This record gives sequence, structure tokens and C-alpha cells, in this order.
Amino acid sequence: MWTASDEALLAGLGTADPAATVAFVRRYQRRVFGLALLMLHDEGLAEDVAQEVFLRAWRHAATFDGRRGSVTTWLLTITRNLAIDALRSRQARPSDLVGPEQLDVADLGQGPADAATTTAEVRRVKLALGRLPVEQRRAVLLAALQGRTAAEIGVLENIPLGTAKTRIRTALRRLRDDLVEEPTQ
Repeated sequence: MWTASDEALLAGLGTADPAATVAFVRRYQRRVFGLALLMLHDEGLAEDVAQEVFLRAWRHAATFDGRRGSVTTWLLTITRNLAIDALRSRQARPSDLVGPEQLDVADLGQGPADAATTTAEVRRVKLALGRLPVEQRRAVLLAALQGRTAAEIGVLENIPLGTAKTRIRTALRRLRDDLVEEPTQ
């Protein structure tokens, strides 16, 4: 097992060091694929997004700034952004087919494809989302998973823009506080 820091592995990835590249991908492949699958609900598309994430990480490794956040945060932000792009490129968006009142925390299932997403971290996030009030959970899911803006959420929920922003901000703070307090398992 490679014990180098995340930053050292990213630097090795950027210089195309074979050992560092393999270690970097192995360290992050489950999280990247799991997040993409959670957002897209399409295994093939999630694999494409995960591959593109690692290509972008390789291309832009030199631009990583550790003062702005961790390697994990940087990589999962790339994943989120690419998954949102993939969702937007589809003609029919899931929220167009299902009303916001029907949004709920997705069931992660127990199939082999879902095994990558059933890590302790994902379970913790799912539980934390489940503890949010329904209106905050809907707002944060629409924003985070579907890339909806606060203005779009306001229209969908039939609430003022300020209320939509407050729901998103409050939900994110509650999630952060909830997830920071709980120890990882």
C-alpha cells in the first residue's frame, strides 16, 4: 500500500509517475465513481465521468492549490461538476419528470454496482440528509445533485429567491455540522 500524502500522489500523477498514478487512482476510484453514480444513476455514464475526472486531475495537477482545500475536495468537486454537465447534456432532466415534492434520499440498494457507493461515508451523508427538514433536503438535493440554481429552486418550490438561498445555505451548514461531529467508522 502506498503511504504517500494525497498531495505527493497528485504531484506524481501530474508527472506521469506510474506508481503514483496507480496509487492515486486506487485511493480515489471508489469515491469518484460512487459520487458520479449517486448523481447520475447510470453506471456507464458514471464510468465515463470518473474516467474524465482522472484525466482532468492528470492535466491540471500542477494547478492544485492546497491552501484552497484538500485533494479529496478538489477531486470530488471536479466529479460533481462533470456529473452536473452530464446531467445537463441530457434532454430530459429527472426533476422535469418528478415533482420536487417527490424528491427523497435515494435508496442505495445492495447490488454489485451499488457496492462502490455503500461506503461508510456515503451512509453517513445519507443519514445526515435524512435528518434535514424536507424543504431543506429538497433544496440541497436540487442544487447539489441536479445543478439547479437558487432561482430555479425558488420557481420549482414556489418560494421567494431569498427563501431558496436560505434553505440551501442552512441545509449545507447543518450537513457540515452533522458530518463533522460524527466520527468516521
